[in-house]
Amino acid sequence: MPFPITASQIAAYERDGAVLIKGLFAGFVETIREGIARNMREPGPYASENLKAGEGGRFFDDYCNWTRIPEFEEVIKKSPAAEAAATLMKSKSVQMFHDHVLVKEPGTAKPTPWHQDGPYYFVEGQQTVSFWAPVDPVKEASLRCVAGSHKWPKAVLPTRWLAETSFYPNPELYMPVPDPDAEPEKYKVMEWAMEPGDAVAFNYKTLHGARGNLAGIRRRAFSLRLLGDDARYVTRPGRTSPPFPGHDMIEGQRLREDWFPVLI
Repeated sequence: MPFPITASQIAAYERDGAVLIKGLFAGFVETIREGIARNMREPGPYASENLKAGEGGRFFDDYCNWTRIPEFEEVIKKSPAAEAAATLMKSKSVQMFHDHVLVKEPGTAKPTPWHQDGPYYFVEGQQTVSFWAPVDPVKEASLRCVAGSHKWPKAVLPTRWLAETSFYPNPELYMPVPDPDAEPEKYKVMEWAMEPGDAVAFNYKTLHGARGNLAGIRRRAFSLRLLGDDARYVTRPGRTSPPFPGHDMIEGQRLREDWFPVLI
């Protein structure tokens, strides 16, 4: 049976740029946990430790590993995520972009900085969706999204999380990173208490972040980034993240299907 996405969830996704989907990965929680454990034992070339010297805890992330971690491939191909994505994006097709693992161990005070994913990527389109799915119960360390930020006329400056410097050499092309917590009257921040298998679906242009994990349990999250009908390759002012070197794509091209397979 197709995963039920309601009309109100579609409307919220279009209006706010993010919506909670309860139980989307409920049948795959243990599979994701096993994949994250494998990823942390065998990190890929893009793995990062996102803490400075002296900061407590651990903040690990890694991406683009689904082709070598069978648990992630199983989730991508067998979970209802692609069907849910097609419904939310109102897209006939769904194309794989990449996976991302983010782990905050207990006692990690460092927040995930506010950012939009889109400016880091070499893809543009209105039909995009990321699923952020924890495999541990989360409350304070949950994903936080700014409602309506996917409709802002100018992209937010992408920065390097550790160095806190501009990701590209042309910062004037972007708006400064806002601080929604400092101006609560200006920004509507949405966040959700979540159980393992729940997912937040959000647009690549939605401003989001997360608090540190000061709870007594781990916060392991799996993200799946998918593309719809109108997504096309674009050039950026510098090396993108993920970089996907040697792709040979040109401006306006649909992403090559041998690297980014069509799921629907």
